[in-house]
Amino acid sequence: MSATTTDAPAPASSRPVQQPGDRIFANLASGAGILILVVLAGVAVFLISEALPALVAPAASLPGGKTLAAYIAPLVFGTVLSAVIALVVATPLAVGVALFITHYAPRRVAQPLAYLVDLLAAVPSIVYGLWGAAVLGPASVGVSTFLNQWFGWLPFFAGPVSATGRTMLTAGLVLAVMILPIITAVSREVFRQTPKLHEEAALALGATRWEMIRMAVLPFGRSGVISGAMLGLGRALGETMAVAIVLSVSGAVSFNLISSGNPSTIAANIALQFPESSGVAVNVLIASGLVLFLITLLVNALARYIVNRRREFSGAN
Repeated sequence: MSATTTDAPAPASSRPVQQPGDRIFANLASGAGILILVVLAGVAVFLISEALPALVAPAASLPGGKTLAAYIAPLVFGTVLSAVIALVVATPLAVGVALFITHYAPRRVAQPLAYLVDLLAAVPSIVYGLWGAAVLGPASVGVSTFLNQWFGWLPFFAGPVSATGRTMLTAGLVLAVMILPIITAVSREVFRQTPKLHEEAALALGATRWEMIRMAVLPFGRSGVISGAMLGLGRALGETMAVAIVLSVSGAVSFNLISSGNPSTIAANIALQFPESSGVAVNVLIASGLVLFLITLLVNALARYIVNRRREFSGAN
């Protein structure tokens, strides 16, 4: 009696077979990520090396005879103040526009409105600056006078009111218009990803449309709104030409938003002072750019931390 042997099938490999295109794409993606890190490291090395002469130079050789901290501190204050004004104004407006486009407007209105909002990002910053200086600034004088008359007891509106309207308030409003399409686009796409079952379940339980948005859409899209707001904040922190054109700079550190005594921003100060600077003055400007670089990194790190804490509401999950 002869024993019959059967060949058992070879176990299938648990690893998927990679095609040449998959390997090429993976290598290109990895190379792009590494390239970004290399460029970022190169920028950091350049800023640090060029800022070192200003860091070790005596105060007498620096612009205005000030220490480096005294020179940069008002610029940091103006940068943060203008960006915060823009963020406070733009974020609620952007969320409202995104909700209107995704949940209220009919399709024939929502699509053109979304395109128009996105087109705001294509307008050059110098055009926004000219519009702010020639149109928004003079138009804001009456509003500033009203704010000073009724709310002058607040340090933000203490006055005296600027006759030209080239104030920190105007600069913040111009920046708000500039970052509006960024926050709106991110918020709109996140709101669209809200599961339909969540929305329909809320409506089936008797919720109104606003209650459905408050209970289902906003919690789901919270991390996306935060991400869009942080992207807009980074845009506002680094804006140059619009602020340089709009803002009437005196170098003072003040919370007064409607007077002519305003601190400059880091980016605008570099753009205005660099053509006439030489020697250690250039190193001082680069040192201020290094501070702006660090502020931007901190903002992005904070945004990543906040988004990770809200990961359970992320559309990716």
